[in-house]
Amino acid sequence: MFSSVGQFVFLRTIGSILDNLTFANNLKKMAEKDRTPQTPENEAGIDINSDESMGGTSHLNNPVEDDTELDKLKAELEDAKDKYVRKVAEFENFKRRNAKERIELIQTAGKDVIKDMLDVVDDCDRAQKQMEASEDIKAIKEGVLLVFNKLRNVLQAKGLKAMDTIGKEFNTDLHEAITEIPAPNPELQGKVVDEVMKGYYLNDKIIRHAKVVVGK
Repeated sequence: MFSSVGQFVFLRTIGSILDNLTFANNLKKMAEKDRTPQTPENEAGIDINSDESMGGTSHLNNPVEDDTELDKLKAELEDAKDKYVRKVAEFENFKRRNAKERIELIQTAGKDVIKDMLDVVDDCDRAQKQMEASEDIKAIKEGVLLVFNKLRNVLQAKGLKAMDTIGKEFNTDLHEAITEIPAPNPELQGKVVDEVMKGYYLNDKIIRHAKVVVGK
């Protein structure tokens, strides 16, 4: 066994050897660093590689690729803009044509009806001349009735139809009550007992409500 003095001498010798090895290792690293050429890229830690197949943080040909992609996007944007402008122009033209056609339709909507009514107007003129030149009441009456029937037939051919209201149940969707009177009999209570103004359908759509008197 070592004495305490021997142990101290042994440990001190080991420590000196370790210090010498550390110093020698540090000295070797400093020498290797001095032999390495220093460049701005190395000092800044930048990795430049001109070959894009090699690994690296930067390639010299990236700006060229970016310019090509930018030109492609610009071309696509111009194409989309051109299509948009064309669509807007087409839509504006469509609106103008539609507005013009609508105005023309409104102005000529009753053309067919008026044209057919001209025959009735001609009959009215002839009936008026007959009434002024003749005192035969019976003949005048027959002529006027013929004109009335012709008028009704023309309107009926255009889709006009009179409502049948007398004796029907009062219906606010069809009738407009002018007044109420005592019903002549219990069966007419709540029903139409008289018609002040006829109601009409045009192609099964109400265009005028009937004005009626309702029994109570």
